[in-house]
This record gives sequence, C-alpha cells and structure tokens, in this order.
Amino acid sequence: MLADKDRIFTNLYGFQPWNLDAARQRGDWEETAALMAPGPDALIDVVKASGLRGRGGAGFPTGMKWSFMPKAPNPERPSYLVINADESEPGSCKDREIIRHDPHKLIEGALIAGFAMRAVAAFIYIRGEYIREAETLFAAVREAYAAGLIGKNACGSGYDFDVVVHRGAGAYICGEETAMLESLEGKKGQPRLKPPFPAGVGLYGNPTTVNNVESIAVVPTILRRGAPWFAAIGRPKNEGTKLFQISGHVNTPCVVEEAMSVPFRELIDTHCGGIRGGWDNLLAVIPGGSSVPLVPAEQIIDCPMDFDALKDLKSGLGTAAIIVMDKSTDIVRAIARLSYFYKHESCGQCTPCREGTGWMWRVMERLVTGDAEPHEIDLLLEVTTEVEGHTICALGDAAAWPIQGLIRHFRPEVEARIARRKGFVQVPQMLEAAE
Repeated sequence: MLADKDRIFTNLYGFQPWNLDAARQRGDWEETAALMAPGPDALIDVVKASGLRGRGGAGFPTGMKWSFMPKAPNPERPSYLVINADESEPGSCKDREIIRHDPHKLIEGALIAGFAMRAVAAFIYIRGEYIREAETLFAAVREAYAAGLIGKNACGSGYDFDVVVHRGAGAYICGEETAMLESLEGKKGQPRLKPPFPAGVGLYGNPTTVNNVESIAVVPTILRRGAPWFAAIGRPKNEGTKLFQISGHVNTPCVVEEAMSVPFRELIDTHCGGIRGGWDNLLAVIPGGSSVPLVPAEQIIDCPMDFDALKDLKSGLGTAAIIVMDKSTDIVRAIARLSYFYKHESCGQCTPCREGTGWMWRVMERLVTGDAEPHEIDLLLEVTTEVEGHTICALGDAAAWPIQGLIRHFRPEVEARIARRKGFVQVPQMLEAAE
C-alpha cells in the first residue's frame, strides 16, 4: 500500500484550489530552473533510471522514448512535444482529475519534458467532451505565462518554450498518436502508416514525441525526489505510483493513486470498500480499460496490478481503468456493448477494421440472445484474429480482444444461450458447466 508521503497527486480530489498559488504551496514550480540545469541528456537518464513506463496504455519506457528525439536542434525542423489528453477509453477517467485539480503539475512536466527533448513547444490535445477541464487548463496556462514560468526564458532558465491547448471534437480514434497529429494539423483524424515514426516525422513533418498526461505530470516529482525513490515502488520493470480508476460493482468507485503491483484484492478492499455483495459475488474484471480482455474472478483476485502480471493472464494494465463486474452482469451483453463502441468509433481507413468491427458486433448481438449456430463461436473467434494485427493502428486489436477474452473464459455461457434458444434438453448441464 502506498504511503501518503509517496503520493505525487496530493490534490487529486480537489480539496484545495487548482490555481498557481495553491500549486506552489503543494511544491509545484519550486526551483524548476535548477531541475533543468543538468541538461537534457541528464534529465533523460534520470527518467530512464526511475523505470517510468508510459501511463497511456502501452507501457513503453518513457526515458527511452524521449531519447529517440534528435540531439541537435534544427531551426528549420523544430521538435515538438504532444500531450495526449484525449482520454476516450471507456472506463478511463484519470487524466481529467489531473487536469481539473492539478493542472500545474502537467504544465511544469511539459516544460521539463520539452527541455529534455529539445522541443520548442508542447501541444496538449484535450478531449472535446472535457468542457470544464479545458477551461481550467486554459486558465492554468495563462497563469503560467503571466508568471514567466513558460514562454520566453521559461522559469529564468534561458529556455524558450510555449504551451498550446487544443480541444478535440470527440473522436476516439484521435487518442491514437498519429491520428492525433493529423487532427492537430487540421485534417481528418486517421492514423498514419509507420514508419516513419513521429520521432522522425511527426507534427507538421517535424520530430515529435507523444506522451500521456500522467506520464508527463509525474516527471517533476521524480526529479525532485530522485529516481531511486520512484524505482523503489512496485515490482522490477513495473516501478512507481499509478492512478487506478475503479468503476462498476464495487461499494465505492474511485480514482486513487496507489503503488504499482498492488494486489487486486488489497486495492479493492482498501479504497473501494470491497465488491458489491462480497468477494464470492465477483464474476470478472476488465483491468485496463475496455480494450483489454476480461479476467475471471478466480484469476485476478490475488493478481498484482501491473503490466507484466496482467500480461501473464493474457490481458493488460492499459490505463489501469478497472471495470468490476459481479454475478448480476450479463457478461455476453456487456462485451456486445463494447463491440458496438468499437464499430462506431472505427475511422474506416482499414478494411479489416471497417468491415470486421461491424460484422463482429452483429454476431455478438445474436449471441446475446442465443440466436446463432454453435459453429459461429469459432467463426467469430477466427474473424477476431483476422482483424487483430492487420490494421494501421491498434483499434482493430481493441475491438478483437474483449471478444477473445469472452470466448476464452465464458464460452460455456455463450453455448448455453444458443442451446436454450434451440430448446436442447442438455441445457441444465451446460448451465452448470458455465457456473
């Protein structure tokens, strides 16, 4: 369990004001120029040593990602930092808490990260539906400019750095980094083919790094407290603190900062008051936002909540958006609902995704009622493998994985529905197997 002294986001629940004066009292913007003094390469080395992995879902080492940027500034091709605040993954709601209650952590982190990558500006791309959060972020950026913390000679460091806030229009696909770059350029938000990667050819054709809000916001605290402090939290290769977003059938849904690798049972009992109806009532958990496969109760109860442990369960930590489902859940209908979401949000650029997401959703709708043939379960599973890994971005994977998780762990329930619809006599035995 994370000690209070180790918490980075001390205003996560908004008990204090978000403004600059209150942020400074919490330790933000304290001798920022001194943090930058060792130079870009030294800052990247500290972030590497801390073990920080991207908090947007993929978990790629942050310091390594920063090191891909050009080392020699080129006035004709300036470098940019793009911060992904689109946060459209169902179940994910952590970045909004940072933005509306602790925006100066993000802005100071943007300055330091931009300096480490020799960028001239940061573009914060915020989800269109985040109306109040965007208002707060715009106001916080104005405060930072007025105080000389960003802009010309930011924080008195001799470094010029601008921060631009850009509001999206509500497209899930723009959470994908290259689709976000396209949208920032004023074009339709569709993913780009890679290579070239953004670090070589990104925003406006210039070197660019795209990072998640949480990944950037924790950097100033890591530099102040030191890489060994951050690396000492969690398991090896799963270091640091993490914002967990817990929704669904728990007694107290919440967003909470905890240590990486905290056991699932401890996380739920400590911060959520347990499972609704008790632990025997737990059916399954989606541990990382809607795009990762579900995990049945018996497998996740004592699982460490980190990248590697959940990967071993053929799922993932993702954004740590934990969706808890008790035994009152219609598990097939729940996954069908997610299938509809991905069908709706596909940009339509890739044929497997454009055609496959709609086809998978229609089959899922028939499986909900049992109005299908038994062989269609295997056919559906085969189609998910034809979509997975065959699209420009990971939306095809995100549409396939929830269905794969359902069939992997709850196939008897799906078969029982088909049997019940057809009036087979062996329904009781199938239902017993599903339980």
